[in-house]
Amino acid sequence: MEKLIRWFVNNKVVSNLLMILIIITGATTIPMLKMEVFPEIDLNIINVTAIYPGATPTDVEEAICIKIEERLQGLDGVKKVTSNASENVGNVNIEIISGQDPNEMLDKIKAEVDAIDTFPENVEKPVCRKISGSNPVISVAVHGKLEDNSLNKLTEDIKDEIDGLPEVTFTSIVADLESEIKIDIKESSLRKYNLSFQQIAQSIKEWSLNMPSGTIKTKDGEILIRSNSQGYSVYDFSKIPIIINSNGSVVYLGDISEIKDTFSDQFELDFQFNGDKANLITVFRVGNQNALDVSAAVKEYVNTKNAELPASVRVTAWDDEARILSGRIETIIRNAQQGLILVIIVLALFLKPKLAFWVSLGIPISFMGGFWLFAPLNLSINMLSLFTFILVLGIVVDDAIIVGENIALFKERGMDAADAAVKGATQVAKPVFFAVLTTMVTFSPMLAVEGEIGSIWRIFPLVVMSVLVWSLIESLTILPSHLAHSSDEEPKIPLLLNISNSWGYAQNRIISGLNYVKDQIYKPILIKAVYHPFSALSIAGGIFTLTIGIMSSGILKFSFFPAVEDDLAIATIEYSSGTPIEVTREGFEKLEEAARILESQLIEEFPDQAVIKNRLSTIGYLPMLTKTSRGPGNLDALFVGSNMAEVALELAPSENRTISTEEIVRKWRSIMPEIPGAKELSFKSDLFSAGDPINIQLSSKYIDDLILAKDELKAQLVRFPGVFDVSDTYNVGKEELSIDLLPAAKNYGVSMMMVATQVRQAFYGLEVQTIQRGRNELKVIIQYPENERSAISDLENMMILTPTGSTIPVRQIARLEIGEGLASIERKNRKRSINVTADVDLTVTNGNEVIATVMGSIMPNILQRYNSVAYSLEGEQQEQGDNLRSLGKNFLLAMIVVYMLLAIPFKSYFQPLVVMSSIPFGITGAVLGHILLGLNLSVLSMMGIVALTGVVVNDSLVMVDFINRYRTEGNSISEAVLEAGPRRFRPIFLTSLTTFVGLIPLILEKSTQAKFMIPMAVSLSFGVLFATAITLLLVPVSYLTLEKYILKTEKKL
Repeated sequence: MEKLIRWFVNNKVVSNLLMILIIITGATTIPMLKMEVFPEIDLNIINVTAIYPGATPTDVEEAICIKIEERLQGLDGVKKVTSNASENVGNVNIEIISGQDPNEMLDKIKAEVDAIDTFPENVEKPVCRKISGSNPVISVAVHGKLEDNSLNKLTEDIKDEIDGLPEVTFTSIVADLESEIKIDIKESSLRKYNLSFQQIAQSIKEWSLNMPSGTIKTKDGEILIRSNSQGYSVYDFSKIPIIINSNGSVVYLGDISEIKDTFSDQFELDFQFNGDKANLITVFRVGNQNALDVSAAVKEYVNTKNAELPASVRVTAWDDEARILSGRIETIIRNAQQGLILVIIVLALFLKPKLAFWVSLGIPISFMGGFWLFAPLNLSINMLSLFTFILVLGIVVDDAIIVGENIALFKERGMDAADAAVKGATQVAKPVFFAVLTTMVTFSPMLAVEGEIGSIWRIFPLVVMSVLVWSLIESLTILPSHLAHSSDEEPKIPLLLNISNSWGYAQNRIISGLNYVKDQIYKPILIKAVYHPFSALSIAGGIFTLTIGIMSSGILKFSFFPAVEDDLAIATIEYSSGTPIEVTREGFEKLEEAARILESQLIEEFPDQAVIKNRLSTIGYLPMLTKTSRGPGNLDALFVGSNMAEVALELAPSENRTISTEEIVRKWRSIMPEIPGAKELSFKSDLFSAGDPINIQLSSKYIDDLILAKDELKAQLVRFPGVFDVSDTYNVGKEELSIDLLPAAKNYGVSMMMVATQVRQAFYGLEVQTIQRGRNELKVIIQYPENERSAISDLENMMILTPTGSTIPVRQIARLEIGEGLASIERKNRKRSINVTADVDLTVTNGNEVIATVMGSIMPNILQRYNSVAYSLEGEQQEQGDNLRSLGKNFLLAMIVVYMLLAIPFKSYFQPLVVMSSIPFGITGAVLGHILLGLNLSVLSMMGIVALTGVVVNDSLVMVDFINRYRTEGNSISEAVLEAGPRRFRPIFLTSLTTFVGLIPLILEKSTQAKFMIPMAVSLSFGVLFATAITLLLVPVSYLTLEKYILKTEKKL
């Protein structure tokens, strides 16, 4: 190492070129990096979806879900199988074991599903796909005074134009309605012409077709033949002959039916934007596209397009993720700049100005080097990666401080600058190298955290490692070179000389004060601790015991993932499943009216602030609630159905308004009147959700046991103080009408298949053709008119065509029974399941305390009564368990590696334990920090504590290294300890102080967007501060106790 350091010291040009290379390559890499608000989450889930048109949830469960589950049971690589059976659709999610190749598993699962040959005839071919997180950047609302067809056509045209932008690759229309040619045929028309739906369908297929018919080979070349009479419009289909009489008269389809070019009514959707009929186009980021570039291009297009459109039609940018990203980037960069300034000021106060400058220069060099490694490590610029730079801001100068301060010491002793640089850097090279290495290792547990979002935590260690590698290189090569050739001469310009003298005077006062603390406070305490080591160790043990007591007492609440306030306020209303859209619209209109009143109040209260920018209102699909609900433990959230409605208010950025989103939501809630018949009315203001704090999934083969068990569990949960919004996922759906054939049906030769087929064709519809019209598929459907399928009597009076050609009403051959169906059926590992969920008031209790009680005393009693029932924790609790369990396991492994790394330079089995003895007291500091700032512990707090261990170990490592050094010079253990403590006081104090002050701006940040990062910063900053005080006393005393009283090594020297 000494040769390498000397080579750089003797070749300052190489040092400067290396510095310039790192800075330039890093700076030029930044614009090419992917930018996003949050990193993509890679899910190990394969989804199988099958459509069964017109089927009830029970039918879907039996025909699709159970068949797929049984086929995949026992397949190698499958961890868990869950499914959902709803009206018309079956979804099966297969979670694969971590480490399996998702593409290989997709091929395996697809092969197994394709091998199933017992699906009903009407089931569409199942689609297998790997679930991946989408990357929406911005939406464009197309709104105005338009009819449905005109709005749909305009939306498609605008989508095509946005697709044509160079920066845009992929877009999607949110309410992309399916076009249909709907042919309504009355029962009376069928009977008049003695026709069946099947006969009419056959006629349409024979006359509406487009078929290649071969070629004609001529001497000039081939001519393709095409038979084309394909219908595309109402007129085309109305002219299809159905009956051709012998006398030449023709009955056309238009004569016996009403034909409409319309949209499918299978999915009832209604979108409004600022009160106008609307549709949304979502623009996505693909690959390494920059979200800011995509957003800027779309917004520029919107401005240009509005100038071309009539005043009654507008396009408006909505839900701009890039705005959130740029706001977060600005917030974090501002905090980074403030932290950097504070770190430089601290360095300048305790080190000579030139030394402070060269030490500080290591920050941009290390950061640019870190950005250089982003692309190979597949990292993006996002909130977490930028936050990590703030986190490491004070840590990155630790090794430079140790090296620079040691070089300065040799200079003060009169050594030549070049020799001092080599000697000073070489002396601390080994502890600095191992200190950086241990820091990397202590961050490594976050590389392999389990759970749905476990992969995003890898950003912290990867960024830290990238930066620390360059920090180590800079501190042992570039920094010694700079210090070797840095002049200590006073400035010759009078102004600079005066500033230098004034700064030097202030610096001397501060250093004198620090020396006073060292000599008059620290040293006497250290002497007492050294002469009474067991008393000192007992006090330290008492402090840590008190910490454990505080953590286990419940004084500090634990919330897995802290809520992040959004610039979006959402109100949703939900009715019972099967509620007609007309009923939902009544509640929706009250939501809209309350939103308008709220807007008026805010305008009156804040006349100089445009608090509400836009309003999106939807029925049938809740796009904003779906998006914001997709957080840790809840990544597959979806809210759709004619019984649901949503009103979302886009607010001005939080920094541009004085009222918080939570206050706005509170005002909105107070305005809302009671809505009769509504099942649930909720308001939301979070950027994303970690799911319900309490989410217990019950499963059983027997639905009766499940219902009774979930009712008992809910009854117990409502008794807990602070627990509210207790609900479950068991939803009674639409009424079901069951057709049972009477014995009389046999007399007419009528089978159940005949009845079922004809009823399905009349009431659900018979799909005759699917053709391509322009960019969209067009389905041709024949069925009864709506007024002939709107009452039970319509079904009773329907005429069934018998094998003999006669007809007979349904009521004479079948009995109709009305029953209660389910809205959807959830299944887990081949059993039906119901989730019981609840929210908690963190000022009263937390989810972990409630869950502990439920698992300890409530669930055993329920399981004893219903032995077919099993349960598991889902949502936030499952994610929390996966995250913390793997983090703890990885942390223990990291501690073993740290121990081994420390044992190498110390050549001892026991001294590493002395170094590591300070780790628990970092936890004490983190706990105190949370209590002082009134914060709850969270998973990010735990991440901070894990990261903290490396920083704490570094100071202890250097301390023990110096004690050993003094002992080799012939000093006794007590003398070495008393000499090393004061000698390392300033650098240890300075490295800890830079770490703390670098995080102060973030800790004091008031922006709601940065608040969820604060717990990790608090753990690291306060933990380092407290552990430093302990390190300066505990490590010397522990060393003394180990070597003098336990190992008794003093005699050996």
